[in-house]
Amino acid sequence: MVKRWQYLLLICSLLLLTGCWDRIELNDVAIVTAAGIDRGEHNEIELTIQVFIPRTLSGGGAMQGGGLQNMTLVRTAKGVNIADAMSKIQMKIPRMIFWGHCKVYLYGEAIAKSGITELVDYLARHPEPRNRAYMYVSKGKAADVLTVTPEIERYSAETVRELSGLHVGMEVTLIDLLKMLKGPSKAAILPIISLYTTKGSETKLNPYLMGSAVFKEGKMIGQLTERMTRGVMWVRNEIAATTVTVKAKNVKGFVSLNPIRETTKLTPVIQNGKWKMIVAVETEGDLIQNGTNLNLVSPELLHLMQVALRKDIETRINRTLQHVQHGMKADVFGFATQFHRKYPKEFAAVKDRWEEKFPTIEIDLKISSYIRRPGLITIPAGIPESEVKQK
Repeated sequence: MVKRWQYLLLICSLLLLTGCWDRIELNDVAIVTAAGIDRGEHNEIELTIQVFIPRTLSGGGAMQGGGLQNMTLVRTAKGVNIADAMSKIQMKIPRMIFWGHCKVYLYGEAIAKSGITELVDYLARHPEPRNRAYMYVSKGKAADVLTVTPEIERYSAETVRELSGLHVGMEVTLIDLLKMLKGPSKAAILPIISLYTTKGSETKLNPYLMGSAVFKEGKMIGQLTERMTRGVMWVRNEIAATTVTVKAKNVKGFVSLNPIRETTKLTPVIQNGKWKMIVAVETEGDLIQNGTNLNLVSPELLHLMQVALRKDIETRINRTLQHVQHGMKADVFGFATQFHRKYPKEFAAVKDRWEEKFPTIEIDLKISSYIRRPGLITIPAGIPESEVKQK
């Protein structure tokens, strides 16, 4: 009797094994590599997607008419929101659109200024978009970036993604953007992508990083230069790959260094009703070019360049703070988060007027800089050893 019930239970469980009833074959999927969101002429959403064409990878299919065939196609549609525009694009593509491999999202400059809060909701709510996809603001229309054919990479989305992978500018993912928009400061920052022209046998447009866009309450309020963007990255502890070129006082020529390690620690302090943020930066770098006549193996001359490096970083951060903290009044550095963690009660009292409180915070910069290695040679190359200053 027990065995009969066991057999019956086994047969019933087989009914639950329905197989891949909802499967979608790879041949029926349109893989999105990048998406651009712009503001249309009549204030509607203009969605542009770049879709990968898999047949271009097959042997003999990559060449057509003596030239390289496009590896992507671009489709655009307008709607009241992203979901509406997306449904209209689907009617133009005979395969089911799949967002799972989309690593690049671009907001056009016009729509970024009008606000991106509602637009981020679709990417965060839909199950397919990746939280680790990179977010950008396009200088001009986002659709223009998706339609260009770059010279090195296979398509423009790959160029933009590789630029972020080099860590030479701001690197913001979807999850990072959501945290900034929901954070106590309600400020965010995104890298800006623009196009530059290369001239040769034929004119080509290529994407490149050109600073960053600053947001407050979901709206773009201004942009920062490349130098100021790196100033923000120093404070946010995000410097990974950069070159710093400095000039010491009363020394002819420049010295360039590559920071190999950089740490920034933010310490909020409230004392006697005064709010202060201690920004402690410690950096170590390698010498990659010596354009002076100094032998930087000498401890005295090496210290001279370390002082110049410290002053350069200090000047860069101070100028960035002056512009962002007092000009834009946008806390893209994360000061609000630090005060909220250490002084929750005091922060709660100023939370609703953080825009007024943020510019009044005193900044105490403490920078330590060290040059660890002089490179493969000791004395400057290209000048006689007799002209090299040893101390």
